[in-house]
Amino acid sequence: MKDHKPLDYEKQFYSDIVTSIVGIDEAGRGPLAGPVVAGAVIFPKDFIDPRINDSKQLTEKQREELFLLVKENAIAYGIGIASAEEIDKFNIYMATKIAMTRALSQITAPYDLIITDAMPLEGLGCEVIPVIKGDAKCQNVAGASILAKVTRDHILDELDEKYPLYGFKKHKGYGTKLHLDALEKYGPIEGIHRKTFGPVRKFYEEQLKLF
Repeated sequence: MKDHKPLDYEKQFYSDIVTSIVGIDEAGRGPLAGPVVAGAVIFPKDFIDPRINDSKQLTEKQREELFLLVKENAIAYGIGIASAEEIDKFNIYMATKIAMTRALSQITAPYDLIITDAMPLEGLGCEVIPVIKGDAKCQNVAGASILAKVTRDHILDELDEKYPLYGFKKHKGYGTKLHLDALEKYGPIEGIHRKTFGPVRKFYEEQLKLF
């Protein structure tokens, strides 16, 4: 596994007061199907592993290996999920916040600061610093991105087994030609596809025109 420059942006925030930092990130804001998933991770203050990186910069094999490494080395971690129905009910932005707070609620160790990948979070009783491209700068946020991405991929792989005609294992719910063709041919899956997202909404609008 190729190493890269270690992600140590959060080192500047450690102090006598801030000794434990939670990193939070999500996966799945853009797809047409499946949940949005968030990860939350606390690594030891002195922990650094140059293999850990933004999940988008890693291969599937690397992510799977690092998924275990993150869990083994984290002081605490959490994984939160917001369903397609919740995305439709609250919108993707709010559903992402819901998934993040659910991930954070699983953190059992004390912490003094939260760093997110550019997402403001309120009402947590702790300072939250949204960092643009945090998953490519902060070890904790990158670890969270790996937990979120791998967990979501596993969910879509399970959906692929249940609904093999849609190709979820290949596109993970994103709006590829394969997915759009399946949508047009078979229609959306109730509770799986996001009804408020353009191509899926278009299907329902076309159905209404028929009646």
